[in-house]
Amino acid sequence: MKLLLIGSGGREHALAWKFAQSKKVEKIFVAPGNGGTAIENKCENVNITDIDELVKFAQNENVDLTVVGPEDPLTKGIVNKFKKEGLKIFGPAENGAKLEGSKSFSKEFMKKYGVKTAQYETFTNVDEALKYLEICEYPTVVKADGLAAGKGVAICANKQEAEEAVKSYMVEDIFNGAGQTIVIEEFLEGVEASILSITDGKTIIPFISGKDHKQIFDGGKGPNTGGMGVLAPNPYVTEAVMKEFEENIMAKTLNGIKEEGFDYKGIIFFGIMITKKGTYLLEYNVRMGDPETQSVLYLMESDLVEVIEAALREELDKIEIKWKDGVCINVVLASNGYPGNFTKGYEIKIDEKVKDKVFLAGAKFENGILKTNGGRVLSVIGLGKDTEEARKDAYNNIKYVQFEGAYCRTDIGTHM
Repeated sequence: MKLLLIGSGGREHALAWKFAQSKKVEKIFVAPGNGGTAIENKCENVNITDIDELVKFAQNENVDLTVVGPEDPLTKGIVNKFKKEGLKIFGPAENGAKLEGSKSFSKEFMKKYGVKTAQYETFTNVDEALKYLEICEYPTVVKADGLAAGKGVAICANKQEAEEAVKSYMVEDIFNGAGQTIVIEEFLEGVEASILSITDGKTIIPFISGKDHKQIFDGGKGPNTGGMGVLAPNPYVTEAVMKEFEENIMAKTLNGIKEEGFDYKGIIFFGIMITKKGTYLLEYNVRMGDPETQSVLYLMESDLVEVIEAALREELDKIEIKWKDGVCINVVLASNGYPGNFTKGYEIKIDEKVKDKVFLAGAKFENGILKTNGGRVLSVIGLGKDTEEARKDAYNNIKYVQFEGAYCRTDIGTHM
């Protein structure tokens, strides 16, 4: 098989690595890819991002299957365009992708189908939003409606912070239109968990859970990032939590997908909050999370290409996904200064003493040298029979990965 994988992050390097292990796969084109996919087995980067050009490329190269990594092309209808040309593609069509593309749409969907979620109000008028801040409880959560590269959520401790968030989204328009509609939501206190899943529109199979560490500094302090590391499975996702998730969130979501008639053969990612009052859905993503993918796929024993093919045939009810025993941790090495200003272009050295995988994200391969090319540069994997062993393994591997100004949290995998 020839595969086309769309995207350029650490998630895409992990997907490319996993696809390359499949005996069915001969060649993987990654568009546009990164430094990791440039040197990964069976992979070749192609510098294309335009959807119409990607369609032509898939036709010209006789690509057997296209897999979409990031949310942006999905919300722009890439699946619809590929299918119109008779090309096989994995991901939700545009109608289902709105579950991530619009916060207000997804909250209405949750309400309509009884999915357990926080109370909320939607606003398109800044004065009405500010008026609501006079009466809502604090802390409160202000969310930009559209895609904001994972940065459109502000947890506001008081009215002043909430007003600043509302004005920056709606008046200053810091997200270029994505914050013109906002959702103001009840704050839920608890522990977050990521549950990546696959669906064929008739069945949802959840993957192993993950625990993302979002803030830049140890102890969950400092500004939010795209994620500084992941522990999988998430120790807070007990059997009881999983049962409640499946009944109150997953089954009702699947019912909604069927009722709405979404053409949804792809990944559905549930961001959940485990509270004293039960398990709530925070948000949907319509693709794999980053850096959750790096840990979750490292534990997957099954051939992911075969799992995707079963989803495209609407036969997920006939398969079982196999997982390795144990725990996987990935620790993100970031550029000094991230999530603020940072310098790119430093050489990355990965010693062969690294026992497990290093997944590259903000990195490029130039004249035979790997160089930093982003804020979150790479993820270092650690594996163990338990969390302690996996942590030890990950931080030991980090000793053998170097670039100037490399920074990581030292507490990934500690229960917080």
